[in-house]
Amino acid sequence: MNSTELLDVAETAARRGAQCLLDWVDEFRVSEKGRADLVTDADFASQKAILNHISECYPEHNMLGEEGLNRQDGDSEYRWVIDPLDGTSNYVHGFPYYCVSIGLEYQGALVLGVVYDPNRDEMFSAFQGRGATLNGTPIAPSRILTLDQAMLVASLPVGVTGRDIAIDRFLRVLPESQTLQRTGSAALNLCYVATGRIDGYWSSNLKPWDMAAGVLICREAGASVTSIENAEFTIEKPSLLATNGTNIHVALQSLLTETLF
Repeated sequence: MNSTELLDVAETAARRGAQCLLDWVDEFRVSEKGRADLVTDADFASQKAILNHISECYPEHNMLGEEGLNRQDGDSEYRWVIDPLDGTSNYVHGFPYYCVSIGLEYQGALVLGVVYDPNRDEMFSAFQGRGATLNGTPIAPSRILTLDQAMLVASLPVGVTGRDIAIDRFLRVLPESQTLQRTGSAALNLCYVATGRIDGYWSSNLKPWDMAAGVLICREAGASVTSIENAEFTIEKPSLLATNGTNIHVALQSLLTETLF
């Protein structure tokens, strides 16, 4: 694998997808895939731009994307995992916390991750074994040691109700942390763990395209990524806990998995 070439293709594709998001910001139409699960014209335009660029460079590679993209061409050992707009609800409401996320698997293992935030012109990038960067500068997670000093973020399911376990988990952690937020973009949350802006993040309702790039960026920055239950992490299962790798990780696992009454 030529890591420099692959990263260049991924970053260019992310910028092209993000430009579509900016171009559509005052033009898009919104529809619902499910209760409170939004999709816009911008999602599809961004995915098309990303797909076109990667396909021009690597026509034989497989593709998986949020908006109905699932191209399996047989013998390729590469699969791109694409979220053309992570944070659609934020985008719809004009809240500038959304991004383009592009991950790459080789023989089933994550090897590349790129997340681009067009509002801040921030490109988070990582390649397996080469560390992680923000606009070319190496990044690392925080060293906060205790929950009472930690800034944490959680994802809640789309259309969540008060009886959902995700709400119970949120309320368990809230009084133990310094601050706990819900932001609306899993990919950016993971990048913010990687660069030390937040100290921990968890979710039990993500899809592969939400996580692929951000997880690789976290790992290459030196952060810890497991399932909430401390099992081996895989993007094919929705359970994720990412932290700075200090005692916070075990403390959060304990709170999130304690027996419900």
